[in-house]
Amino acid sequence: MGSHHQNEEELENHDDTDTTPLLISSIEQADQPPDHITPSAHSSDSRLEKILSDTELPLTNRLWQASCIEFKLLFRLAAPAIFVYLINNSMSLSTRIYAGHLGASAVMLCLETWYFQVLVLITGLLDNPQLALDSIAVCMAINGLVFMVSVGFNAAASVRVSNELGAGNAKSAAFAVKVVNLISFLIAVAEAILVLSLRHVISYAFTGGDTVAEAVSDLCPFLAVTLVLNGVQPVLSGVAVGCGWQAFVAYVNVGCYYVVGVPLGCLLGFKFDLGVKGIWSGMIGGTMMQTFILLWVTFRTDWNKEVDKAKSRLEKWGDKKQPLLNK
Repeated sequence: MGSHHQNEEELENHDDTDTTPLLISSIEQADQPPDHITPSAHSSDSRLEKILSDTELPLTNRLWQASCIEFKLLFRLAAPAIFVYLINNSMSLSTRIYAGHLGASAVMLCLETWYFQVLVLITGLLDNPQLALDSIAVCMAINGLVFMVSVGFNAAASVRVSNELGAGNAKSAAFAVKVVNLISFLIAVAEAILVLSLRHVISYAFTGGDTVAEAVSDLCPFLAVTLVLNGVQPVLSGVAVGCGWQAFVAYVNVGCYYVVGVPLGCLLGFKFDLGVKGIWSGMIGGTMMQTFILLWVTFRTDWNKEVDKAKSRLEKWGDKKQPLLNK
């Protein structure tokens, strides 16, 4: 009886023990990811926001650590996208290379944007357009291939910015925008330098004519400028998609491309008799205007407000739970 009474007292004492701290500790440990788990490329990294917000760190040290994290997140997204886009473009490009005759079918080239298709179509309206079409076709094939790199960074920029805004990391979103634009711009400059250095021989990958090679060489400076602009513009468009500015960018594209670029190209090409160089100059003007507008808007953005907008959109969409397939 005595031992039985003692056991009952021990059970009562055990029941009276406060287990709340143990439960809280267990929950906190469950909420924290293990040290060996690294952030996914499709998610934001909280370390990036902490480093950018830590004013006690020296600026150079802060930038170095933040850049290392951003490079890992960015290239995990950009590299696969660039690879896929390059493979898809190379398949059509190889067909055009081995076809041997690009001039007569220049209008039928698989160009990457309607804007530069218009460039080819307008060039066909010039007097004796055969040589102009031959040279512009080669340049557009090169531009289309190199453009795939920028398209890959476009996809990466869209995902990185949208992830950071959705996670509430304003500084990380702004930093991601700067890093992806800088990297894409530097790659585009390197591509432009390579094109200029090979300007006298680059056309022989597509055609063996010396006359066409000389014409392509004359157009390579315009191609180089286009490559540099295309290194920035698609990335800014990707940032716009990540921020939800699609409608604004659509209006900017229509205005800069088809209200300014195409008419200006026609004016320079036909009125001032500059031919294909004048047409391309006008179209470069439209692309440059679009790039400057997007740069101005992007780098004047209040990223804290964009975080609030992203949260409001998430709350709005979260309230609307609808089945994927309606019966």
